[in-house]
Amino acid sequence: MLFIAHCTDKADHLQVRLDTRPDHLEFLKAKGQALKLAGPTLDADGETPAGSLLIFEDADLDTAKAWVAEDPYAAAGLFENVIVKPWKHAIGDGI
Repeated sequence: MLFIAHCTDKADHLQVRLDTRPDHLEFLKAKGQALKLAGPTLDADGETPAGSLLIFEDADLDTAKAWVAEDPYAAAGLFENVIVKPWKHAIGDGI
């Protein structure tokens, strides 16, 4: 089943994101082919990271939430808010 994770960074936590990014990327790589898309959401300036958006496969909602909670960004206290929901691919070739 596919899931999205939309994570919003806490204000003034850009340095936490930058310091934790290498561990975060290794964490995502370990998901392998189950990670379909991932990248930062941006502030209104179109450049400054302000959160994360992930699309990935997992067994069920509880497992998906547990995986996102293990992200080094989450462990570092970067996120203000995290939403994990089932998602259905309907249009586009990105998945």
